[in-house]
Amino acid sequence: MIVATTRYGDMTVNAYLLWDRGTRDAAIFDTGADAAPLLEAVSKHDLNVLGVFLTHSHADHVQALAALKRQLGIDAWSSELEPVHGTNLFRPGDLFNAGHHFIRTRLTPGHSPGGTTFVIEGPVVQAAIVGDALFAGSVGGIHNGYAETLGNIRREILSLADDTILCPGHGPLTTVALEKAGNPFFAD
Repeated sequence: MIVATTRYGDMTVNAYLLWDRGTRDAAIFDTGADAAPLLEAVSKHDLNVLGVFLTHSHADHVQALAALKRQLGIDAWSSELEPVHGTNLFRPGDLFNAGHHFIRTRLTPGHSPGGTTFVIEGPVVQAAIVGDALFAGSVGGIHNGYAETLGNIRREILSLADDTILCPGHGPLTTVALEKAGNPFFAD
């Protein structure tokens, strides 16, 4: 997996590229503000990108979508609860295949109405692309239903295996175990 970090105004934004080493089939999660780092990685590793999956519709996460679709000739997917123009729609609980990896969608709203976590299941990687639902040691801005949002994060993200790598939209990678032990929003 590659983390592509780009600048959007005064902040950095993460996009992710995950691929199957055997088949070279890949998926992109969010786009960041600039397609160049993702396109360079796709070319360098000779990948067959199957699609772009969006955690939510905020501009910093979809800025480079048109460029990626145009350059790679691929489809993109967004939540039916928060559609992005020019994408196919998925529902919570949908399952996608990327080589030997499976991508499951879990609804994690609060920061945005259709906020989605993509749980990656495969022979090597156990990860979750969480967008702005959860950050290392924090949560994304909660715009609606504070207690419900925290409960949803506990149920849909922190219930994953402790060694699951969490890939947030901003900041460093973390794990379920680290967030359960040290994130002040989830102190027991």
